Amino acid sequence: MAGPAAPVVIVGAGHSGVAVAAGLRARGWEGGILLLEAEKGTPYERPPLSKELLKDGAPDESAVLRKEKFYQDKRIDRVAGIAVDSVDRAGRTVLLSDGSRRAYHRLVIATGSRARALTVPGAALPGVQALRTRDDALELKRLLVAGARVAIIGAGYIGLEVAAAAAAKGCEVTVLEFQDRVMSRVTSAPVSRHFEQLHQRHGVRFVFGAAVTDIEGDQRAERVVTADGDVFQADVVLAGIGVIPNQELAAEAGLECRDGILVDGHGVTSDPAIYATGDVTRFTSPIDGASQRLECIQNAQAQADRVAAHITGQPAAVPEIPWFWTVQHGVRLQTAGVRRPDDDVILRGNPAGGSFSVVYLRDGRVAAVDTIGGLADFRPARKLIARGDRMDPALAADPRVPLTEATLTGAVHNAPAPIHADPATARS
Repeated sequence: MAGPAAPVVIVGAGHSGVAVAAGLRARGWEGGILLLEAEKGTPYERPPLSKELLKDGAPDESAVLRKEKFYQDKRIDRVAGIAVDSVDRAGRTVLLSDGSRRAYHRLVIATGSRARALTVPGAALPGVQALRTRDDALELKRLLVAGARVAIIGAGYIGLEVAAAAAAKGCEVTVLEFQDRVMSRVTSAPVSRHFEQLHQRHGVRFVFGAAVTDIEGDQRAERVVTADGDVFQADVVLAGIGVIPNQELAAEAGLECRDGILVDGHGVTSDPAIYATGDVTRFTSPIDGASQRLECIQNAQAQADRVAAHITGQPAAVPEIPWFWTVQHGVRLQTAGVRRPDDDVILRGNPAGGSFSVVYLRDGRVAAVDTIGGLADFRPARKLIARGDRMDPALAADPRVPLTEATLTGAVHNAPAPIHADPATARS
């Protein structure tokens, strides 16, 4: 299809931004594509930063999302090391950090998220780290040496993955968590306790109910102080306290934002000429109608496909059930669906055996599933969640019964319909 004079401009070359560019070409878009990225170098994968890259002997380069030849072959103009300072919606242009302006036919904001910064005294001392970029990971890798005292603030995915890597390198690791268990935001107590014990077997110490109030040190971080007066000696401090969506560009342009850029099912923002995709977005789940912001590769790629489909006036794929994963000390936790704290928790199998699942029921229907050390329940769970199947709790708790045979008769199937583009809107 012939393209307009101005290109589709994509701000951000993470998983979602690159996927939009690739998706446009795959769907026959012949117009220009301009991919802008504030970081220098070739766009790279982020999940390995807290996993493979920190290991001894691992190469210092994270795997690239696409080789340079791909961008050349697909006629994707890629500019690295330059930021977008502002958006002129009326003129359909973006102002770049080098002072130049670029016109856009459609603008896609894929700016992702950044690590939430510590705000306590001493947080700016050398030795206090976040982990979001390749440079962050390389600096952390340099600091994680045998015998180093490592204090990790926050027991989420990133904090625990770094704890595992640090322990494997012979570091003395202490995890300080404000809640009463690990990964409390994303999983249930049985899974939390299983991973807590796994880490403890590898020498990791946990302190729960810990509110960090200060980081002390003369020239660099030396101690972490908590509200109850406890002091923890530390050569390295990692802040793993979550992320913040990079929505400032959109907010300053007057787009609707609420802990993320608000988008519809096609990725369209409050301006029909501007899309947003990936970690920076907030949207209504097509599965259960909840307002959510998802931080996962699967969602970043799925949203990118919907954006590319809408721009080209084509139908998008049926939305997938969100899924997430983490690997700690070689044990894989994989999750399908989005759990809520008030879901009913059904344990399948014995955690002591190292391989088990947890099924989450909401109003009797499968809402999410955790699989630990095995994936037998993962694929069927995704189908059950999409269909909205009702589950027999007793059968679901028996690991000898396949999940597909633990459903109740007369289940209500409410799989979401495919999202189709409005060609008139898409091509205007």
